[in-house]
Amino acid sequence: MIQSAVTVSLVEEARGGPFVLWDDLPAACELASKLGYDAIELFAPSPNVVDSGELKSLLDQHQLKLAAVGTGAGMVIDGLSLIDTDRARREIAIEFVRSMIEFGSEFGAPAIIGSMQGKWGNRLSKDAALDLLRDALDRLGADAEQHGTRLIYEPLNRYETNLINTIDDGVAFLKTLKSENVKLLADLFHMNIEEVNLADAIRAGGSFIGHVHFVDSNRRPTGNGHMDYAPIAAALKEIGYDGYASAEAFPWPDPNAAAEQTISQFKKWFRD
Repeated sequence: MIQSAVTVSLVEEARGGPFVLWDDLPAACELASKLGYDAIELFAPSPNVVDSGELKSLLDQHQLKLAAVGTGAGMVIDGLSLIDTDRARREIAIEFVRSMIEFGSEFGAPAIIGSMQGKWGNRLSKDAALDLLRDALDRLGADAEQHGTRLIYEPLNRYETNLINTIDDGVAFLKTLKSENVKLLADLFHMNIEEVNLADAIRAGGSFIGHVHFVDSNRRPTGNGHMDYAPIAAALKEIGYDGYASAEAFPWPDPNAAAEQTISQFKKWFRD
């Protein structure tokens, strides 16, 4: 059964980004539980910012799970990238992701590689960039496996990366990895820009899809754009997807309303 999740950001530098709930982790957990979410997806500056014991207590108290942890703060705050041409900086980026993997694994939650994948250009060719990304994902996929969880890689739209933009290209790339412990994130916002047909892309992704960002075409909460969810929901059910549909959306018109709107739409498409 597909489970629901809502994003919570603790990263001040990402203010204005597509995260529904902000700042107050206890309040976010309380609201998520009250609205009937199954889990939260956490975007933190580093694993040291959140006390694992406190988080476990909050999740237990509100009968929530941790769906995933983001790693994008490494890029947002420190400009880190897994394809940095500076080897020392690249290793720092890998270590940052590794620390997030270890943090999330305490809760059975995978780490997500999104903006940390970077872009190719200047002195770095696309093939060379993909080689660096492949090496990083192989290493981090193995690390995640040792910690009993998966690594999630997210194809982004052309305005955010020039590496891999579609689910089909993501599948092809994952097939070149040594690690079989890396799955794809199907983000409906990015897919709306890049895919010819979202439902067909999901079916083609099949078992390679390990996480879903449930959002509308304009990155507002589900139901506030022109996305057609009927074929998307049908395709996810068809491939037997049983992970999370997580709300990574702008807090529009405000966080509470965005959270309420998303869970209402989630129940419409995945529970009714």
